[in-house]
Amino acid sequence: MAMANRSRTAGLSLARGWPQSARVKIILALCLLSASSLLAAVPSPVPSAPASFDPAAATQAWIDSIPAAEKARSDSYFEGGYWILLWDFLISAGISLLLLTTRISARLRDYAERKTNSKSLQVGIYAIGYLVLTTILGFPMVFYENFIREHQYGMATQNFPGWFWDWTKGLMIDVIIMPFFLMLLYAVFRRAPQRWWAIGTAVVMLFLVFIVIVAPIFLEPVFNKYTPLEDAKIRDPILQMARANQIPVTKVYVVDASRQTKRVSANVAGLFGTARIALNDNLLKQSTLPEIRAVMGHEMGHYVMNHVIKFFAFLTLLTLIAFGFTKIAFDWAVRRWGAEWGVRGIGDPAGLPLLALILAVIGFFGTPVTNTLTRVQEAEADAFGLNAAREPDGMAKAMLKLSAYRKMQPGSLEEFVFYDHPSGQTRIRRAMDWKAANPPNGTFDPKVGKP
Repeated sequence: MAMANRSRTAGLSLARGWPQSARVKIILALCLLSASSLLAAVPSPVPSAPASFDPAAATQAWIDSIPAAEKARSDSYFEGGYWILLWDFLISAGISLLLLTTRISARLRDYAERKTNSKSLQVGIYAIGYLVLTTILGFPMVFYENFIREHQYGMATQNFPGWFWDWTKGLMIDVIIMPFFLMLLYAVFRRAPQRWWAIGTAVVMLFLVFIVIVAPIFLEPVFNKYTPLEDAKIRDPILQMARANQIPVTKVYVVDASRQTKRVSANVAGLFGTARIALNDNLLKQSTLPEIRAVMGHEMGHYVMNHVIKFFAFLTLLTLIAFGFTKIAFDWAVRRWGAEWGVRGIGDPAGLPLLALILAVIGFFGTPVTNTLTRVQEAEADAFGLNAAREPDGMAKAMLKLSAYRKMQPGSLEEFVFYDHPSGQTRIRRAMDWKAANPPNGTFDPKVGKP
């Protein structure tokens, strides 16, 4: 249920990457997704519900249970995210243009060349300087977006020293990982200046696969502790659902997310036959067993339906197209302004801000495309989860919790452009439609359409 803080929601999608807003979206989205068939979770036929149950009325009853002040606060928070998306893009673009037009990027390249004759090491030195500069320039917006704003809306629990230490650890990870990635990417640029857009796509995707594999083991524990869930009343029903859907796990883990946020979250992560089920302690503390089962059924849907693999396939195609456009735009810009900016060509690390600028433009205007891709997968996981957990009311209650920071009733165009998950109203209605056709656990009370 995934913008730096915009992607940290209840599984229901979270890379540090480059540029920063893009990396949180991509890697965390991949880490939380993972997934063979919807039919694997479909139970034996059950009697249909009485005609007296009205899914539309039940949906409205759930929505009406949200206090007006809380709904207004949630709408304000989520709609403010639209402006955050715009400002993230404008600030990222402005930083890139500043580094180019002031020739700071060229001077940083010149410094790296004076230090070593190795082209790869030159890229590595440049990359560290670039990361430090862009991080410092972008810090005010990151601080506002992820600390001040989160506290203003009551989402955050972490004090400034704790938040700043987590932010610093993230920067240190970037400084370690990103230079190696850029050294590899620029080796492709130098050796295949005309075909880099195709070969570079393969490099980017291999890098993302590497991050998805190592993140649960080496990166996520840097920020949070994962401990086995000991409460059998919660653990055993989750493992029972996992066994029913051939998910190879024997433990359920709890993440101490409450030290950072009040958001609920869960995921079933893994690639190539590996899997790990985790839920954050907010979900554990704030939710009943039916709600937890509903959320975990959704997350298992991602794993069983191979959503990580499918996401990689779509992302590969989108990256190939984006890199194709980037090559055309980059070559044109270098011909037009290269001498003025001190950028020699695609193999010159001084051109990294230009590369970032072009990709930021493509990513910004491609937001509806990427959001639609994830929104479709989230809807599939919802359907799977309803069949696996058989908890439509639990699903509705979980959506009410997400309504604390997700606008419940957007317009259709608003949902298409800005939502990477179906809206809460849509998800509750689908749960009530399921309930009308499939009484949960074989029972039905026509009065249980109300919260």
